[in-house]
Amino acid sequence: MQLLARSRLRLTPSIVCAEFLDALLGYCPSRDFQVRLWDGTVWGAETQPRFTLVLKHPGALRAMFSSPSELTLGEAYIHDDFDIEGGMEAAFDLSDYLLGQERSLWESFDLNERLKKLPASDHPGTGLHLVEFGGKVHSKERDRQTISYHYDLPADFYALWLDPCLVYSCAYFSNLDEDLNSAQIRKLDYVCRKLRLRSGERLLDIGCGWGALIMHAAAHYGVECVGITLSVPQAELARERLRAAGLNDRCRVEVSDYRDIDHDQQYDKIVSVGMFEHVGEALLPEYFHRAWSLLRPGGVFLNHGISNSATYHRRGPSFTDRYVFPDGDLVPLNTSLRAAELSGFEVRDFESLREHYALTLHHWVQRLESRAEEARQITSDTTYRIWRLYMAGSAHGFRSGRLNVYQTLLAKPANGWTGLPLTRDDWYPTRA
Repeated sequence: MQLLARSRLRLTPSIVCAEFLDALLGYCPSRDFQVRLWDGTVWGAETQPRFTLVLKHPGALRAMFSSPSELTLGEAYIHDDFDIEGGMEAAFDLSDYLLGQERSLWESFDLNERLKKLPASDHPGTGLHLVEFGGKVHSKERDRQTISYHYDLPADFYALWLDPCLVYSCAYFSNLDEDLNSAQIRKLDYVCRKLRLRSGERLLDIGCGWGALIMHAAAHYGVECVGITLSVPQAELARERLRAAGLNDRCRVEVSDYRDIDHDQQYDKIVSVGMFEHVGEALLPEYFHRAWSLLRPGGVFLNHGISNSATYHRRGPSFTDRYVFPDGDLVPLNTSLRAAELSGFEVRDFESLREHYALTLHHWVQRLESRAEEARQITSDTTYRIWRLYMAGSAHGFRSGRLNVYQTLLAKPANGWTGLPLTRDDWYPTRA
């Protein structure tokens, strides 16, 4: 009788949606979240949820799960089919569960049939048009296009959530409670100590961003610096900052591809922080060979870059590749070390800063969310959503170990001589 009575009920979209969620998430090990439907109906935890998944319209689930992947879920979010209230980073635990399921043919068929009972999405899109890049991947012209796509957003947007020095790379924390500004200054100084900079030396920064590292190196270590970037707006702002700090007599910033550097003299030290991810695996030999040729014998090259885990294999296309870092190419550490050694470098040290990047991204997401309306005014709601999702997902990637970031110190020996000290004691000065 109960089944008969139920069959006579009109299956509204809300009921169908709740039944789909029961089937999809019935065995989810963590149910400390809730789903709120477009009509106010709540599914799941009703007290103190870690986050709330907000479905904006009856067709939201079809937009999310008709062909589920990291990319399609991300697109449904930036198209405003759903939203996340509360802990954005926590939502990625649910994403892992959803995308990691091995379902039987019958279970998949059942879920698809339930989805078909929901209306197709007629939610207005964002008007977002994906940029099409011309030329061969990692050609000089295409690299200029992809770097412009990411880094030429208004500097005011980055300033909303970066530290005052505008350091757009992993900070270096002394403890979990240290503030972002202090941790970024600590990172700049840590890099300079690893390079063992000395007054009068010449430093090349490949991918200098808005100039924070060369400014710190020149001001505190007395070196002469050249920074290069492919982003014209970055270079312009970096030059303004150098003039304001009175450092333009010791530092200059050029708009240049690393493959086009042809300076008369070699450099005593070379550094690259957060640029390595744009090189591409096929061009790693050229990248390291170029650094080798620009470095004087006995010099060192500090390469700081993100790597993916050799044991993690993503299913389906990447949201970040499509909307954030076109042509970005993350490789396992052993791949980059092999390319460096084949170019002649000696690997002297490498250090994982994985937990530091998870903390950095956590700060960035919180700062961006706290100034969401300003971010939307400077750019757009879609851009805000893309960056919120990308940074929260990256924080999850570093916490889970799928992503890592390494600082690798490479030496160019002169007949076996590097002049490096026997210990790392000078990297970690003792406190009085």
